[in-house]
Amino acid sequence: MADNSFYATGKRKTAVARVWLKPGSGNIQVNKMSVPDYFGGGFDYLQKVAKPLALTDTGAKFDVMATLTGGGKIAQTEALRHGIARALLIVDPEHRPALKKAGFLTRDQRMKERKKYGQKSARARFQFSKR
Repeated sequence: MADNSFYATGKRKTAVARVWLKPGSGNIQVNKMSVPDYFGGGFDYLQKVAKPLALTDTGAKFDVMATLTGGGKIAQTEALRHGIARALLIVDPEHRPALKKAGFLTRDQRMKERKKYGQKSARARFQFSKR
């Protein structure tokens, strides 16, 4: 990207968001699409994604460009929110107390546990038969 852009990575479960902030008018692009086009209707994804920008009053100062991979829609929105918050810290470290208090800097790492060999699932075993 350009020299005046700020990069950060946000994660949640298996979703990864690579986020670039650059001076602009407040556009948010996800995988070269707008947020409503990418995530669809129903839940208000744009409001959840833009919370760090609204909290720090930088919504109209930066354009957000992000690439999302893995996970589901909710995990991707939270990964994107995490990435935006971390990029805002690079822009201005003074935002840290507000973002930390809101919980946007904490990486929620709860993932599905992997299935083990010889077992039915991660923890469930096949039924044991003595005879």
